[in-house]
Amino acid sequence: MTGLEEAEAQLSELELLSSMFPTEAEFVVTDHLALAELRDYVENQTSFVSSSKIRFIINMKLEIPNAGEEMLSVFCAYPFNYPAAPPEIIVRSPSLIRKQQSQLNADLHTYLKNSCSGDVCILSATEWIKDHAAAYFSKESLPSSRSEASTVPSKDDIFTRLWIYSHHIYNKQKRKNILDWAKELNLSGFSMPGKPGVICVEGLQSTCEEFWTRIRRLTWQRILIRHREDIPLIGAAADIPTGIQKQNKFPPFEEKLFNVHGTRGNHMDLGQLYQFLNEKGCAEVFQMYFGIAGQ
Repeated sequence: MTGLEEAEAQLSELELLSSMFPTEAEFVVTDHLALAELRDYVENQTSFVSSSKIRFIINMKLEIPNAGEEMLSVFCAYPFNYPAAPPEIIVRSPSLIRKQQSQLNADLHTYLKNSCSGDVCILSATEWIKDHAAAYFSKESLPSSRSEASTVPSKDDIFTRLWIYSHHIYNKQKRKNILDWAKELNLSGFSMPGKPGVICVEGLQSTCEEFWTRIRRLTWQRILIRHREDIPLIGAAADIPTGIQKQNKFPPFEEKLFNVHGTRGNHMDLGQLYQFLNEKGCAEVFQMYFGIAGQ
């Protein structure tokens, strides 16, 4: 497949999935910027520089014998060359203990490897889950308490990184609020004041979204989430802090200044910002913010 053929296959499958799982609760795209870039590439034949993988979640309610209705969440991500490369898929349920959940995912991956090589396969994966999930919900293995269960696929077991763009950040009180709220919510990341303003926060999805809720209530000329990353944290609740540490790219939240200049002292050296992002493994974000490749 060429790059365009792969992109067309991805977009076609996403449209099919959205029709098969029509409600917002069933089908959740977690990176709308990546989807918009993919659609623009396919429909307008533009040059394609992807900012991130397409990520989405399919929430399925299944009737399990002797257990009633159970919720399963299927976390999916497309590698850039999918379907030539297999998708990233993780199935989670609050009612499966860790051992069962691991076995379900292992068996699903084996099925996909043997049956769907080189073809789109998310719908096939959901059908396999519907047909086989009951075997992992045997009565003997259901957890006797919430503490024995795998963590619920909620905002408290998803690692999120928000890249926020503002037309400018000058006001001293806003800068103080940004720092204070990020520290209060135990977030990592940084803010770059000036024109434009850049904010990156990372941590639990619930706390990142609380930060965004507070920030957007302030008065801004323009502010938006330019990009977001959502990564499921696999394991028991006790493993979540370790999972966050592994995903973090930045130290505890701080304000960063890069060779302040300009007649009003309100511009930063974007070359230094690029070097900083590059050192943190986030160089691709620079083009998402400014529309040009950094150097």
